[in-house]
Amino acid sequence: MTNIEQMQEQRLEALRLTKSGAPRLPSNPFFGVGPITDATTDEVDSRLRRIAFDTWIEKSYRKFDDKGNDIGGFTTAEISRSMHRGYPADKILTDMMRAIHRYFHFPKTNRMAVGLGGGHSGYTVCVQHLMNANDASQRVYVDTPRPESDQSRAAGFFRQSWATQLIEMQRFAEKGCESRIHFAASEGVIPTTAELSALGVSIFVGVGHETTGANAYTSREIHELLNWINGDPANRHAVFDATSMLGAMPWEPELVDAVMAKCCLFMPFQKAIGGVSGYFVASFTPHALALVEKNQQDPSWAIPRQLKIAPPIDARQPLSAKRSVDAGPFYDAAEDRMLGGVINTYSALAFAETTFGLLQSEARVGSLVELNKRSAANRAVIDGWVESHPLFSLTVTDAERRGAAVTLLKVEDAGITDPAIHARIIARSKQLLGYEGFTHPNGEFEPGLDAARYVNAFPGTPGDYRAWVGGIREPADIVALLENLQYAYLRAKILVIEEELAKQGVTFAAPVKAGAMVRKDDPEHAYTVLIADLVGLRRGADGEPDDSEIRTYVKEKGGVFHAGPIGDRAALEKGRIHFFYQPNLSTEAEILPQTDKGQYDALIAAATFIPKASVFPFGGVRIGAGTGNMGSASWGGGNGEGGEAPLMNTPGINSRATAQMAMKAILKVVPDLPVDRLHQMVANGDFDTGRQLKDFPTAKLEGQKIAILGYGNIGREVAKLARVFGMKVVIYARQHHQGWIESEGFDYAASPVEAATGADVLSVHIGLGRLDAATGVYSNAGVVDTQILGAMNDGAVLVNYDRGEVVDAAALDQALSSGKIAHAAIDADLFKDAVTGKLSGPMVPYLPLEERHKGKLELLPHAAADTDHPSRVTGAKQAVDQIFDVIRFKSVTNLKGDLPDGYVSAGGRTPAGIGRVTKRVVSEISGNAELLDELRRTSEKVAAIVGALSVVSDPSHRNRIIGRYTGLLAENAGRQRALLEQLGLYGPAAE
Repeated sequence: MTNIEQMQEQRLEALRLTKSGAPRLPSNPFFGVGPITDATTDEVDSRLRRIAFDTWIEKSYRKFDDKGNDIGGFTTAEISRSMHRGYPADKILTDMMRAIHRYFHFPKTNRMAVGLGGGHSGYTVCVQHLMNANDASQRVYVDTPRPESDQSRAAGFFRQSWATQLIEMQRFAEKGCESRIHFAASEGVIPTTAELSALGVSIFVGVGHETTGANAYTSREIHELLNWINGDPANRHAVFDATSMLGAMPWEPELVDAVMAKCCLFMPFQKAIGGVSGYFVASFTPHALALVEKNQQDPSWAIPRQLKIAPPIDARQPLSAKRSVDAGPFYDAAEDRMLGGVINTYSALAFAETTFGLLQSEARVGSLVELNKRSAANRAVIDGWVESHPLFSLTVTDAERRGAAVTLLKVEDAGITDPAIHARIIARSKQLLGYEGFTHPNGEFEPGLDAARYVNAFPGTPGDYRAWVGGIREPADIVALLENLQYAYLRAKILVIEEELAKQGVTFAAPVKAGAMVRKDDPEHAYTVLIADLVGLRRGADGEPDDSEIRTYVKEKGGVFHAGPIGDRAALEKGRIHFFYQPNLSTEAEILPQTDKGQYDALIAAATFIPKASVFPFGGVRIGAGTGNMGSASWGGGNGEGGEAPLMNTPGINSRATAQMAMKAILKVVPDLPVDRLHQMVANGDFDTGRQLKDFPTAKLEGQKIAILGYGNIGREVAKLARVFGMKVVIYARQHHQGWIESEGFDYAASPVEAATGADVLSVHIGLGRLDAATGVYSNAGVVDTQILGAMNDGAVLVNYDRGEVVDAAALDQALSSGKIAHAAIDADLFKDAVTGKLSGPMVPYLPLEERHKGKLELLPHAAADTDHPSRVTGAKQAVDQIFDVIRFKSVTNLKGDLPDGYVSAGGRTPAGIGRVTKRVVSEISGNAELLDELRRTSEKVAAIVGALSVVSDPSHRNRIIGRYTGLLAENAGRQRALLEQLGLYGPAAE
């Protein structure tokens, strides 16, 4: 990049390569080192893992009384605040050592030490115990270059620190001689058997692989090393840093087992849930332990107490007593027990978490053999990806020597030749890969991807990105990591180039934000919308229905509200959406002259039947759930299928109003107390409570069975109200609703007849179903028939506040005559021709029944959902929103039927607490920080108290908890439920 033109070209090319946006994220952004990690995908998964860990602790570590009786489980709280000696701490430590020993195939002949401090401490332990400056014949080989040599200078202090420690131990020991240490010419290369023998080496130290250099030993090198050991196993020892090797040995299983058996390995382990303390384990062969014993009889340096694995047998004589590994902090697999413990205070909980994490990893990944195979497979995935992406290269050029646990990548960008610019791009890319993000010179902020953390290469290593890619990772995660590295580099390159161009006076306009909705309406067109029903049911001062709330709402959204039909279209302001309010339109003769030629672009209606010949090219919204009255062919009729415009509705808006009216209908006759008669007798002073009350027996709703057909928004609300009255609620719905129904505490019936059997009340909420175009009949017409009504108890109540057609009127007639049904409440459409007076609509078949069964029917003109002013206003506002979105953005909310070409679906929208829990609902909740925080606090208190009660088995301890926290539990449980209802989190997740 030597001039502005070249920088501009580089920037445009990077923009082109990233125009599709960020790639898929890895399942977990943490790419640190370790074969056992918390592999949770996000914060929710992590919290669930901690809960699972608590449960595992309680089941795994039990309390026993002095007679050996199980008296409950230990809790994480008890373990975390207890002393780290005795039971259960000793068992926790043994369990961890056993799990590690078993999973990683350490042979039973080899003991495994444990200590605090991580891998560096493990290295120190091995070196201090195996190397002896008093033994002039002992030679050590370390597979890393001599510190401060030309070969090691690029590695920085971290890589040189291993070898430095060896030199210092020899240099400052009384009989030490650093010439006894041989160094490799390059990192991570094992000499041949002959070469090691010729040097007289007795201890090989392998620290130059994987972790920083991303290189692995080859199978040939391992064979050479094992041959060298086999030549004199009592006097030749190999010690490996197994931090990255465990679970990432890309060799045949038999060779892996041989390494585990014949070599010593040290490695760090951290907690699998979160960190309190790091610690190491180190395995030793029997021959290595014999050497430790020998060295301790003639020690050449003092070993700190917390690192000492050959402590004095007689602790009262720390200087003069014999030091032995038989007293040290070892796990002996042959005897399945610890020989001593950690010689320092440690976290028993941390050890338990390692065991738990290892078991979780084993369940997810499989055996060690499988883990090694996956590591090798991931290495192959990286090789293939890099081969097809020339922007990157692998720092280890020899494919066989590339690490199977750690990868080290370098960017090969011919357009960036300035090392300082390159370094800035890499640094900025890591901001984007993490959570920081970065800001462009034009003020545009790119938020962090949170795709990859801890991908830093060690100082001096010849690479830009370093990441753990062992077998704990899925191959798809490896690809996602690589794709994100490339994307982040290119985006950072854009930023740095812009910063350089800004120095030259070049500026850039801020782009349109990703995800912003793009207007698709025509600014030269005046859009028209017909509102064909009332949008306010409350009467105003003039005695007319009040439309002021919707009038104001339309104006606030930038629309224009007109009372009456379209006048002079040319006078309408262009680029605006005009709503024409005509709530008195009713008949086809009134509607068609205004709508048959597409005079209105869109429609909002509630109960008015819209003729097939009405044309609305941009769509329509029905205020309410059903759309049977929306007959326009523009969207394909009430099913919304086959038309060129979208059909929408506002489900759930009037669900509660309808449910409450249904309960009102039930309460009028159950309990069957003659309220009107008693009122009149009392008003006339003609009643004696003590003498006459016995003549008016009644039965309460509590304990009676209500059968509900359908579990949509209204059916669910009826069920909730019925439960409040103590009724037994049985629901029939499609089978995929069963889990939802039962989770809410209701009984599920597999058929309508099963639900109705023995029911005292039947409430129907299944809808008309699909219209058969050939017959003109809806699929649910006549569903409530003789069989269903006959299954109910004698004298039962039927409520049909759904659609008139769903009940077979002839069957109801028969049931009323026989007394099977004592009362029926029907809410259905009834239309009257203004000229002829002829009646039509689904209510018509019920009218003769009213004549024959006086006092047994209550008939409403489909008014149950239309008498609630707040619901109608809320539904109308939502309909206005939907019209604005469909005209301006071609975005369809609550689609009914087909999505026409050119439109996009925005999903569903219902009031909080009605129907299914959608992603939109949760998204809106996440923006309400105050309520969400309160819900979290209340839920955590409930979970803490309930969790304690579930695990504490000691009666007195449990009673203390009950005494302390009953009030807090009740208070927060009540508030939690209220918040869940307020936020709309009751119900199943949307499909």
